[in-house]
Amino acid sequence: MVSSEQRRKQLAREKFERQLKRKAEARRRRRIRNVAIGVGVVIVLAAGGAYAASGGLNGDEEKEKDEAAENPMDSPTPSKAPDPCDKPAKGEPNGKQWKKEPAMEIDKSASYSMRLDTTCGGIDIEMDAAKAPHTVNSFDFLAGEKFFDHTRCHRLVDQGIHVLQCGDPKGNGLGGPGYTLPDENLKDKRLKGNTYPAGTVAMANEYDPRSKKGKDTGGSQFFLVFEDSELPPYYTPFGKITQGMDVLKKIAKAGVSPDPQTGGSLPNATVVIDKATVRRS
Repeated sequence: MVSSEQRRKQLAREKFERQLKRKAEARRRRRIRNVAIGVGVVIVLAAGGAYAASGGLNGDEEKEKDEAAENPMDSPTPSKAPDPCDKPAKGEPNGKQWKKEPAMEIDKSASYSMRLDTTCGGIDIEMDAAKAPHTVNSFDFLAGEKFFDHTRCHRLVDQGIHVLQCGDPKGNGLGGPGYTLPDENLKDKRLKGNTYPAGTVAMANEYDPRSKKGKDTGGSQFFLVFEDSELPPYYTPFGKITQGMDVLKKIAKAGVSPDPQTGGSLPNATVVIDKATVRRS
């Protein structure tokens, strides 16, 4: 018999995967829309009419409401505590875009670390260039381009799984650098029992386990695990936190609020990456 705790964790995992799927669908629609814009105004208008006739965003909103009714854990439980974080440094995400993954510049045999100076405190991450070279190389490139600076960590999950998601210049779960990365290190021995241990840093992606589509779709979004979390090994683990777990605990303690745009869960804490730095040790 499945215990209530196991069921709670199962619902949380399913919620996490549904939200990723919805974000992937939103990206797909946006790509289709951008292609239509490139073809011409007449086609855009025709496509817009067809989209409106099919229900458009309202259809998705109704679907999310239905899912929330069937699965109460899809609606994050609001919990409010004083914001423990400082005001962000002045500036906005630069939102730069690239068509291709950057050329491999890192030394796979060397050690690399990333420092996130956030409004809530510093977080230091040891990155595994040997097992996740494409991912580490991308972070080295993006940090050098100041891509992560002034970006807000837009999602906090504190039921069933315990993760803080960051790396989106748009702050709504739909942003990225314009290119995608291959999945890496999915057979890491640390992911025993489909568990991402506390302190793991891994990539978000668009993979849908039901359709088996969406592999190799990592971009710039990543998540920081602040308590052991049961998740299937679909998300590239590329680093571990060496300092700053207290910062994540402080963010989690401040609680979450529903995101009216995505249906996800926003951290109540003002979590902004003021500056990201990657160094070779």
